[in-house]
Amino acid sequence: MSFSRRSVLKISAAGLAAPMILKASDALASSGSVKVLAWGDYIQPNMVEAFEKDTGIKLELTTFGSNDEAESTIRANGGKGFDIVTPSITNSAGYLDDNGDSYFAPVPAGVNVGNVIPSFLRDSASLGGVIKGEQVLLPLDWGTEGVTYNKEKMPVDGTVSYGDLWADAAKGKAAFRQKSVIMGTGLYLDATGEVPSNRMLDVYKSEEDARRVWGAVTQWILERKENFGAFWNNATEASSAFTEAGAIIGQTWDTTGLLLNRDNPDFLYRAPKEGIITWLDSFGMLKQSENPEQAVAFMNFMLKPETGGMFSNNTGYNSAVAGAAEFASDEYKKQFNEVYTAEVLGNMWWWQADTPFFAPVRNEFVEIMTNA
Repeated sequence: MSFSRRSVLKISAAGLAAPMILKASDALASSGSVKVLAWGDYIQPNMVEAFEKDTGIKLELTTFGSNDEAESTIRANGGKGFDIVTPSITNSAGYLDDNGDSYFAPVPAGVNVGNVIPSFLRDSASLGGVIKGEQVLLPLDWGTEGVTYNKEKMPVDGTVSYGDLWADAAKGKAAFRQKSVIMGTGLYLDATGEVPSNRMLDVYKSEEDARRVWGAVTQWILERKENFGAFWNNATEASSAFTEAGAIIGQTWDTTGLLLNRDNPDFLYRAPKEGIITWLDSFGMLKQSENPEQAVAFMNFMLKPETGGMFSNNTGYNSAVAGAAEFASDEYKKQFNEVYTAEVLGNMWWWQADTPFFAPVRNEFVEIMTNA
């Protein structure tokens, strides 16, 4: 199974929210089952218990570990076999049939779309949530990639920057995932004017632009390869880069930095001034759902603020449901407020919907960097 940002995050049972006690009258359906294909740690036992108690519907859960795995599962079955799927929204193009139509149905009228944070719903349209003019995927949760550093060992002058990974103090002690660091460093080089890229949006524009920008960014990085400390590809490797390999700074997922901070307050996770890189996961109902009424009930359950708070406590990811943070733990709220100030939330850099040349070209330059 492929690893992902979700592959290793674990929180003790003591830290999980207690199952919600919801009124039976809130249920939209009272029997049957719903088949859900979700990321491995998204729907945990306390959520299953709460959903089944709330609705009387049995939740049949299948999990996946990567977007490629989920897409291939749905495509192999011709869009059948499940009611709900939770893809990264930028991967929506992977759920188109041979005619270019989405396997997902337009969001049903009975779904409480208004519970989604309005700016996330708005931005979801350009990120892949809208296909042929119809909203087919709704924001579910989001997370970020920023900079984690040891405040006692890595001096940071003012606001952190992606450029800090390449400071003299970080020689041999910087950690990063290659396919992410060329984006973060690209944002830094665009901000300084060294490699103009329209805030790295040019890499989605055309293959020629992608090669121009990534080529220049990769060359700049290779000229500073003495800073390479550890490469990581999953959450375990990212944490180990700091706790075992001696990294004092790195470009990491939020969950890596925040979990390190819980164990050692010297580690801080912060948003770079060039814009924190943000991913958005989503969920939608397949057109060939065999249990559409139950699917709507499940979607509305996931859109409850109480469920959003439980989800954040369980996983460490941020719910896209308005008001969910009020139902999260005090520890989660403290870390969230420290990192995601109003200024940070107003300067987020979203991963865009993949273009056909995006991943293949990026992988070429990742390979060059890896083998340097």
